[in-house]
Parts: sequence; C-alpha cells; structure tokens
Amino acid sequence: MAVKTGKTKRVVKKRTAKKSVKRKPVAKKRRPTALSRPEKNPIISPRPDHDWEAWQTFNPGVILLDDRVHFLYRALGSDGVSRLGYAVSDDGFNISKRLSYPVYEHQENKKQAEHIFRIFSYFSGGSWGGAEDPRLVQVEGEDIIYLTYTACDNGLRVGLSAIKVADFLNKKWHWKEPVLISSPQEVNKNWVIFPEKINGRYAILHSLKPTVQIEYLDNLNFDNDDYIKSSDYTHLGCYGTKPRKNGWDKWVRGAGAPPLKTRAGWLLFYHAMDNDWGKYKVGALLLDLKDPTKILARAKEPILEPDKDYENNGFKSGIVFVSGAVIKDEKLLVYYGCSDSYVGVAYANLEEFLTALEKDTEPKLKLKRLGKK
Repeated sequence: MAVKTGKTKRVVKKRTAKKSVKRKPVAKKRRPTALSRPEKNPIISPRPDHDWEAWQTFNPGVILLDDRVHFLYRALGSDGVSRLGYAVSDDGFNISKRLSYPVYEHQENKKQAEHIFRIFSYFSGGSWGGAEDPRLVQVEGEDIIYLTYTACDNGLRVGLSAIKVADFLNKKWHWKEPVLISSPQEVNKNWVIFPEKINGRYAILHSLKPTVQIEYLDNLNFDNDDYIKSSDYTHLGCYGTKPRKNGWDKWVRGAGAPPLKTRAGWLLFYHAMDNDWGKYKVGALLLDLKDPTKILARAKEPILEPDKDYENNGFKSGIVFVSGAVIKDEKLLVYYGCSDSYVGVAYANLEEFLTALEKDTEPKLKLKRLGKK
C-alpha cells in the first residue's frame, strides 16, 4: 500500500509468511560392491510345528546342482541341538520344497564332551551342541559333495563328511562317517574347501588372520590322529591377532562361503567387525587362481551389513553370516543367516560386481520384485 509523506511516496511492501519448501531426502549413495536384497526376504524361517526347527533356521550351506540351489541350513528346536535341514529353490529366490525332517545330525563323543565348550557354543549361536554352520562343495570332476561344519565334540572343532551327488539328489542321506580335522587344542570354525584342486591338490582355507592360510592335501582322508594346525581361533574364540589397520574390517573372523571361481580370481566372502563389537559384516576378496594365498583385490567397505529388521530382531541382533554362494543365470547369489534366526539372500550382477571389486566403480544393482508363492 502507498503511504503519503509530503512530496514523495514510499511504497511499503506487505510482508507475507515464507512458504516452507519440502526438500526431498538425499538418497544414500550405494556402495560400490553392496549387494541387493529382494523384497521377499528372509526366504527360510522357523516352523513351530516341527520341534527340531521351531526356534531358529539360519547359516545355510548351498550348492548348485542341475541349475537348482540346494540348501543345508542349521536348525534349532526345543532340545537346543543344531541339526541340518534340507530345502531347494528353482530360481534361487523362492523355496520350492523343504523337508520336514533333519537330514544330518552329528553324534558327539559324550565321554569327551566338555561343558565349557557347550556354553561357548550356546553364546555363539544358541545351541548346546550338534552340527553348526555347514558349507557344501563339489570338487571339480568328482561325484561327491563335501560337508564341512563346526562340531561341538571334544571342544569346538571342524567336522568333515561327504555324500555322493546321486544320493544327495535322490534324498538318500548316506553320509560318510564324519571326522574331526582341526586340532583338539584349538577352537576352530569357518573352514572351506576349494571347488577345484590347486596344482593337483585339495585346498582347505582355514584362516585369514593375519594372512590367507591354506592347507594343501593329496586326499581328504583323515583319521583320529590326523588334523590341520591353524592360527585361526584359539583360547575359546579370542582373536589372537592385532586388528587390521586402515580398513573397516579391523577384526577378521573367518571365511564365509566356499570360494567361487570367476574370470577375475577366486571370489571369497569373509566375516569381520569394526570396533562396533557384536555387529558382523561381510567383506569380499579376490584371490589369485593359481596361488590363492595372494590377495588381488579387497572391497573397501562391507558388501553386506545388518540394517534390516530381520537382521536385528532374532536370537542375536546385528548378525549377517554368509555361508553359501552360487553363480546362476549371470547373477551372484549370496545366502546368509539373519540375526541367527532366519535365512536370507542377497544378489548382484556377477560381472558388475567383479568390475566394482577390481576397479572400485559402481555397479547397477536393482531390487528384485518377487511374486507370491
């Protein structure tokens, strides 16, 4: 409005309240090697009507046979014993069939079982014994599937068993008598067998601390007095090594899934923690094909970390534990335990993931929409 002031006029502008502008939230930039999760996750959960798997179903070993993904997952029920259940997926994302009974049980030597290791086993995953955290691998050219797992038997040791591929596919569970292949003086977990012989010998990766450590063997026949010495876990799981410098993975725990052979090298996932104790995260390495003790590349940041509800609301919050991975239809499919209670899957385009791991560029990872079963 105009105000009279003699010879001149002064225009006074009417003040109006400023409109609040809603700013769109800034999307968090995806990490170069981060994996995507499908909307329909987790893919395996406890079943209350089956007592042996009513409480927890997690940490699966997986294997790709006849273009289908087969699972042996760790399960716990009311008796607190870890057993292995079976499931299969046609597409890698949806469970097509799941058996109602356990397919593998570890019979411990009760005369040698020690109470202190039962307590340690409980706090590490909720069980009082049995077969924990399976890994499955078929060595190239063989008709046998090897199973490594943590056995609560005369301590916490690495167990080894095997089954013929035909028996596995036909669900005839004729497992070879298991043997304990780690030292009785050590606490060991997370040992994995390479799916191919290295320089004509079997290769078992048993430690990543402080370097990649592999045992090369002419055969996988162990007896009661034959085992592998490792610098991995000692003294009830204490770290025993200094933290890694200049990285998020200050406290490396061990290998995840058995290595996958790719054009860029052996792709290996591993578990580690920063100084935020209690939160497991997953890292990735590329190892030389001929000498897998040589690290060719390492993801600068975790490829998977617990930031979903189902990864933080279970028996043990903040845990993502990779124990199986396959390459199917040009996709990298990674299977993991969520909060020690469920089985989840995460994925990426394989070539884009490898390129990101090699060059630290950003792959295009998309969220997959899944239909209902």
